[in-house]
Amino acid sequence: METLLNFTPAFPTFFLMFLLAYLFAFFVVFRNWSPKQKPEASSCLMSLTHGTPAVIMSTRALMNSPTPLSFASPNASFQNFVLEFSIAYFLMDLLHYMVFVPNDLLFIGHHLATLYVFVTCRYVVHHGAVAILVLLFLAEVTSACQNVRSIANLRRADVPLAAKVYEFLSPPFYVFYSVARGVLGTLVVYKMGMFYASGGANNLIPRWAWISWMVVIVVAVMISILWVSNLWIFWFRQRSHRAQKKVK
Repeated sequence: METLLNFTPAFPTFFLMFLLAYLFAFFVVFRNWSPKQKPEASSCLMSLTHGTPAVIMSTRALMNSPTPLSFASPNASFQNFVLEFSIAYFLMDLLHYMVFVPNDLLFIGHHLATLYVFVTCRYVVHHGAVAILVLLFLAEVTSACQNVRSIANLRRADVPLAAKVYEFLSPPFYVFYSVARGVLGTLVVYKMGMFYASGGANNLIPRWAWISWMVVIVVAVMISILWVSNLWIFWFRQRSHRAQKKVK
């Protein structure tokens, strides 16, 4: 399997796969949706084809590592395979934002920063995939719930079933996301920082690489925590407002 993967043109194959998934969603699945909703829904459906597979592949890549797991261990072939899978997805989704939502600088910046970390890990440093894949697992383990909720949100104003799905998924998604990124993600980033700062990656990962990775990752985790915190605040305000209306 390892030998086969070395000769597989993984990145262009995966990029084509995500492109076709996006086009299928845009022109077939959501063809009757409004021009404003169609691109976002297509992006969400494409994200579904990345999220859960990325979780499964990351898990396998970490569990079957040919070398002892370390934040500075050399990338194994299948770990590189998973990195290319995600690089292809983030590049395709970046193109979506640049074409349809060019003013969403936060998401564009997020995707550029993520691509920087993944590309340098895969093609420049050749070490550190273990840390990146652990974070990828935590980032994508909530993907299925998040994307179904996002698609439902697009139609909840005019489709009662979509509104029910959105309301049903929101609380568990907030909890799941808070634990995965806010708690476990923060813990992993802390351990990464301590490992790199103590010299654990000396002579394996250049200082410029791990410092820049840490800056990108810390900022991403902080933004994720801020984002889900705002969702919690909005949710509690809605519940409070509904409770007050029932009293009246």
